[in-house]
Amino acid sequence: MDRYLIESRHDNLNCEQVVKDVFAAGYLHHFEWGCKDNDHTAWAIVEAESIEHARQIIPWYLRDQARIVRLVKFEIAEEEHTKSDNS
Repeated sequence: MDRYLIESRHDNLNCEQVVKDVFAAGYLHHFEWGCKDNDHTAWAIVEAESIEHARQIIPWYLRDQARIVRLVKFEIAEEEHTKSDNS
C-alpha cells in the first residue's frame, strides 16, 4: 500500500460537522487539525490502496477541494554514498 498526505480545508461554519463526520468514518485519530489556531485545515498521513481510496476518507462534501499527495521516500544507495566519499 502507498502512503498519502491528505490536506482538507473547511470553513469555521461547518468545522464541528466535519470533525463529527471524520469521527463517524473512523478516521479521527489519523487527522491533525489547525482549527484552534483559526486555520480550518485537517492533515493526515494514511496508507491506502490508491489515491481514490485515500479520497474516500474525506467527507463527501469536501473531496473536490482536498489535496492528496502520494508520499515516497528516497534513499541514497550505500554504493553511491561510498563513491562520493572517495572522490
